[in-house]
Amino acid sequence: MANSANPLQVTVVSATATVWEGQASQVIAKTSEGEIGIRADHTPVLAILADGNVRVSTNDGKQVRAHAADGFLSVANNVVTIVAGEASIVE
Repeated sequence: MANSANPLQVTVVSATATVWEGQASQVIAKTSEGEIGIRADHTPVLAILADGNVRVSTNDGKQVRAHAADGFLSVANNVVTIVAGEASIVE
């Protein structure tokens, strides 16, 4: 279970801009190996993103969705970085 004392620091960036950044309790992303869920204190990971939505559960209970394609996801020390050639917030 995620430890609220150690929230995830999440950044989603495209080739041209920061799309979203903030604290979260969970991130779910589609990778070339399938869907991956990230919570606090997750093992370090580097994965290739598949074309799809990234779902972020913020600490205040809101859901943020961003479409990401052509990039990678990095997780280390409760920092999640999603770098995509194309990324945008999904309404």
